[in-house]
Amino acid sequence: MTTNTNMQNALELINTFATGDTEKAAGLLTEGYIQHNLAYGTGRDAFVGSVAYLAAAPVKTTVNNIRAFSDGDKVFLQTVYNFAGAGEQVAFDIFRFDENGKIAEHWDNLAQKAAPNPSGHTQIDGTLEKKDVDAEETRRVVSGFVGDVLRGENPDNLVSYFEGDTYIQHNTGIADGLSGLDTALAALAEQGVQMIYTKTYQVLADGNYGLAVSEGTFGGVPTAYYDLFRVENGKITEHWDVMETIADASTWQNQNGKF
Repeated sequence: MTTNTNMQNALELINTFATGDTEKAAGLLTEGYIQHNLAYGTGRDAFVGSVAYLAAAPVKTTVNNIRAFSDGDKVFLQTVYNFAGAGEQVAFDIFRFDENGKIAEHWDNLAQKAAPNPSGHTQIDGTLEKKDVDAEETRRVVSGFVGDVLRGENPDNLVSYFEGDTYIQHNTGIADGLSGLDTALAALAEQGVQMIYTKTYQVLADGNYGLAVSEGTFGGVPTAYYDLFRVENGKITEHWDVMETIADASTWQNQNGKF
């Protein structure tokens, strides 16, 4: 299956939340579909059941995909959902496809849609164009930044990843530029809150965009971090993210783990 076909199938799958097409959903998934969203059961039947449940809800679910990317056997999406009128959520979804072009595994991170940040940017606006450049170079830059800076392995390398203070930030609480990041981190420190990244599980890349999936804590609470970066000429120029608290294991609806 081509990457374009995989991307189209991933988009068709998330759209079944809006259409209620259970037959379409079942046809796109493997029977042993592995679910990492801890609020849902694993397997194809569990997914199809959630589509049917939303179709029966009194308020229609809406799905608005913003950006779509592919990397090998995986497709990663940035989408705004409103599940049965519960409120808009910004999400990153990752789908893994098997050798037959069926969706075999899924990871995601979701957060409530918020007001614009101090620089006036939302969680989803900004550059849409994807450049046809070496994805491995993008992966190298993103992996380096996440390790050196976010995981704190070589913090002195921070400025090498940016072109001066020109950095567009879509995090809900941080302004543009390294100066905005410094201000936000200082404010958190004053409150005794630390944002800690401990492990990165995936770094996916398509053209000049890279998505890093990491685990850590925020204010001492177990947290999943999904960070999307746009890279230009070897420098990070734009950033979107979704942070989600990892649910207590006693509430998990599957035992596949968040990552």
